[in-house]
Amino acid sequence: MGDTVPRPIRTFRDLLVWQKAIKLAKAIYQITRTFPTDEKFGLTLQLRRAAVSVSSNFAEGHARQGREFAHFLSIARGSTAEIESQLFLAAELGFVTPQAIESIICLAGEIHRMAASLKEKLA
Repeated sequence: MGDTVPRPIRTFRDLLVWQKAIKLAKAIYQITRTFPTDEKFGLTLQLRRAAVSVSSNFAEGHARQGREFAHFLSIARGSTAEIESQLFLAAELGFVTPQAIESIICLAGEIHRMAASLKEKLA
């Protein structure tokens, strides 16, 4: 009764992992607004580039399909790990509190796991 038929994946925008990656990028942009201004071309830029890279690699990989898609999933996974590492550094430097990054770290980890699962299904 409550079962719903999954929607077909026609474009990258239909991928749940891409949708979550967009939320991750938005969260990164929001939290980096609180960083010191002298970090504009440092950690702020690095975090934002990595965040944009995640959703971009899902989109580009989906457009290419097959083995190439798996390669882009690996790159996206690398970017999520980069984000986590940089957020921990930001907390160590006192730019944010560990509590402020907790939900972002969790989301990055979820995306990382989803990308790994998707890559396994492609193999």
